[in-house]
Amino acid sequence: MMKKDYYEILGVSRQATPEEIKKAYRQAALKYHPDRNPGNKEAEEKFKEAAEAYSVLIDPEKRAIYDRYGHQGLQGQGYQGFTGFDSSIFQDFEDILGNFFGFSFSDFFGQETSRRYRPQRGRDLALELQITLEEAAAGTEKELKITRHELCPVCQGSKLRPGTRKSICPACHGRGQLRYQQGFFTITRTCSHCDGTGEIIATPCEECQGTGRVKQKRQLKVKIPQGVDDGTRLRITGEGEAGDQGLPRGDLYVIIRVKKHPFFERRGRDLYCEVPVTFSQAALGAKIAIPLINGDFEVLRIPAGVQSGEVFKIKNAGMKELGGHRHGDLYVKVIIKTPEKLDKEQRALLTRLAELRGEKLEEVDKSILEKYRNLTEKRESDQ
Repeated sequence: MMKKDYYEILGVSRQATPEEIKKAYRQAALKYHPDRNPGNKEAEEKFKEAAEAYSVLIDPEKRAIYDRYGHQGLQGQGYQGFTGFDSSIFQDFEDILGNFFGFSFSDFFGQETSRRYRPQRGRDLALELQITLEEAAAGTEKELKITRHELCPVCQGSKLRPGTRKSICPACHGRGQLRYQQGFFTITRTCSHCDGTGEIIATPCEECQGTGRVKQKRQLKVKIPQGVDDGTRLRITGEGEAGDQGLPRGDLYVIIRVKKHPFFERRGRDLYCEVPVTFSQAALGAKIAIPLINGDFEVLRIPAGVQSGEVFKIKNAGMKELGGHRHGDLYVKVIIKTPEKLDKEQRALLTRLAELRGEKLEEVDKSILEKYRNLTEKRESDQ
């Protein structure tokens, strides 16, 4: 019997793109799938034809041979039709043809999937730990309290009551899988009776109820290195939950949360702060003590005539680089603090100073207005 043209089967032209071929196959597969057409041999054959056509046309090499020599060219290359091609080509359609109908492509073609239960390493755990900026700068050690699964002290993870043994699962006869026919497909399923282990526990451990593990509280000491930042994740190997019998524990991940500091602001390795200075200190110059994150202080010389908002740098007074040796800097922003209340003597002194500087406090000060006009005129002349 002469085979049908593959392009005709999928209803596409010979110039069809791979996307058009995929779309056409998708539609045909859903239309003729055996689950939608139970007992319909004609639909089953059309489904096979569509799958065979797709397997050739989606493969550039096979498609080129087919376009040039037809079906005979493919036979000359050892291609045997529907039963001979690699079913892995259908992975693109697992969501439509597999999950949609409830099984996978490896099941379609009678290939047993490796779904037997395998022992697992312990689960990883994660928790958040709050520390201060000072602790982040200096490094510290913290004690953590966690609740995690440990191997059962009675059965040591075997899940069995001491002195008893597991028995072969009567449903799958120890294979961990069940096979059955669905249309022309052979379907392989994980045995739900034994969860794929192939064995059942008739007499489970009473202490852990047959789980092999019990919850216990633990206290751990964790070293926090210098330079950690908010969001830094520390991994503590082997301090997660216990694994199945004979397998390693999981790991514990500690996520650092650094509390907001009332004085310092951190930006990477650098620290920033604002310090108030008096009008006299700003005008005459002064020396002020600046607190450092390590608990010490640094004397900062403020030059005479400093303006509010000026920033000074103290080298190497910032945070240490995590895992390195370099330190950031501390940037100090000067904010001039205006006195809110003055006594008679202070007011008289400031009034006298204003007079000496030619400042007329009772009149409207038009110096800013004149400065603005000058700037405007200069801008217009430059244009």
